[in-house]
Amino acid sequence: MSRHHEQSIRPRYGRIATLGSSVAVTVVAVLGGAGVLPSSAEPGHRAPAAIEPVSSSAHAGEGATTGGSRSPSQAAQPHRSAQHRDRTPVRGEGSADALEYRDRNTLDTALPARSGTGRRVVFSEGRQRVWLVSADDEVKRTYLVSGSRSDNLHAGTYEVYSRSEQAWGINDSGTMKYFVRFTHGENAAIGFHDIPIDDGHLVQSVSQLGTPQSHGCIRQRRTDAIALWKFAPLGTTVVVV
Repeated sequence: MSRHHEQSIRPRYGRIATLGSSVAVTVVAVLGGAGVLPSSAEPGHRAPAAIEPVSSSAHAGEGATTGGSRSPSQAAQPHRSAQHRDRTPVRGEGSADALEYRDRNTLDTALPARSGTGRRVVFSEGRQRVWLVSADDEVKRTYLVSGSRSDNLHAGTYEVYSRSEQAWGINDSGTMKYFVRFTHGENAAIGFHDIPIDDGHLVQSVSQLGTPQSHGCIRQRRTDAIALWKFAPLGTTVVVV
């Protein structure tokens, strides 16, 4: 047998290997399509992600991301200290808090005796109430307020000397509007303004008006504060009884 003939019948392993690979690929494809072999698209075989998406359930927004990081909506909310968490949220005039105030505001409304004459603002420390009185001694408006918890204001006749539509309290005590000042205390001015707001919450409830709550000033419901602001320009008489 010639050398040429021997080479022609030698097994061709390369072609056999190629054929075997093709067959294996075909078999795997067929079995995968039949559902015999697992696929990465099947439930429970999700490819790993750097951050899991926030759940759309009722717990969404509670830090449902890998690593415990907060959601964007949470990150935008300011941190509130424990001392502020129980403060009264700002409510509308139709809330139960405001309705309770309205019922109490109709009691004991008579203008105090010996409270001066002419156009004036009268504040009773004992009754925690304000009266707006016209030049002919007609009561235009009366309402409950919250004065100071300390004895920092003496009975007498004063005069409005300063006004600020927006003001900031001392010692981080919040912001207030419609500040009408009529005298000075030991550390700051004393006047009328609305209930301060600190960290987005009222520092006291509307239903607490009628009891001393402040550090020195006279707190009013917002609508009453606006009414006094309009009634009492610079020079208006203020009588404290």
